[in-house]
Amino acid sequence: MKNSKEYVILFKGLKTGNHPFEYNISKKFFDSFSYDDFIETNVKVSLTLIKKDTLLELFFKIQGTVQVNCDVSGEEFDQPINGELNLIVQFDEKYNNDDEMVLILPHHEYELDVSQYIYEIIILSTPTKRVHPGIINGTLQSDTINKLEEYKSNKKEKTDPRWDELKKLLTDKNT
Repeated sequence: MKNSKEYVILFKGLKTGNHPFEYNISKKFFDSFSYDDFIETNVKVSLTLIKKDTLLELFFKIQGTVQVNCDVSGEEFDQPINGELNLIVQFDEKYNNDDEMVLILPHHEYELDVSQYIYEIIILSTPTKRVHPGIINGTLQSDTINKLEEYKSNKKEKTDPRWDELKKLLTDKNT
């Protein structure tokens, strides 16, 4: 992502205690990551940063919708998403992000860019199989669904006539 100051938190100047942050994530945010699976995005991110003497605690909570294509019909629909992420930021000599729950920053750092964490929580909160709700409840009317139903109804069971004769022998034997 291009470095956007909108998602950078200057934590050195903050007092000890709770600090709320709100972000409204649109398609433009994902464009900056070159991520194009979403047609449109309307997600609200609530971030609570708790600054303590020796560490930071970040609590991300997301809620909203992402417009995606259905995997079955190809129709666009709004997929509701919800998610949470808790992150602890500790300070040490070297940067280390090997642990997904703990981020270690050098002592001299004074800011934290949260855009990558927002990106990841939204992506991971989106279902991998995206099915239009109209397909699930049977109300979706589209050309694709009609074509699938047509193929389904045209499919006739063709059997081998030799097997049909053998099946008659089995039914004759049972009577």
